Amino acid sequence: MDKKITDFIGEHHVLTITTSDNNQPYTANCFFVYDKENISFLFTSDPKTRHGIEMLQNSKVAANIVLETKAVGKIQGLQITGEVEALTGSADKKAKLKYLKSYPYAILKLETMWELKVNFYKLTDNRLGFGKKLIWKKSEG
Repeated sequence: MDKKITDFIGEHHVLTITTSDNNQPYTANCFFVYDKENISFLFTSDPKTRHGIEMLQNSKVAANIVLETKAVGKIQGLQITGEVEALTGSADKKAKLKYLKSYPYAILKLETMWELKVNFYKLTDNRLGFGKKLIWKKSEG
């Protein structure tokens, strides 16, 4: 994977997750912690929210991280696809510890921990050239 992708992720903290139900898409913004070793995002959310319900019904999601700018030459954005699961047991405890290191105030309302296991990235980075894209796909098998 190109280091520019992981560097971009490291510069941000909000992931927009897209779920769907009956062909109706929905998005939600979540603070995240990136697990570089497992190529996944850890985030917390109530499973009773719309996106929580939809993630439990259909684990395939899309997501993005974007740099807000009006300067065309600085446009950057990461598009993501993968599968998400609600963590339980020791995986949940480990994820909560990682998450609380980055967001200690989350202790006030720490909900279910989720892991988005990434299978595709597309980073658009105009700093590398107009419309320049870097693609990463998880190898099959």
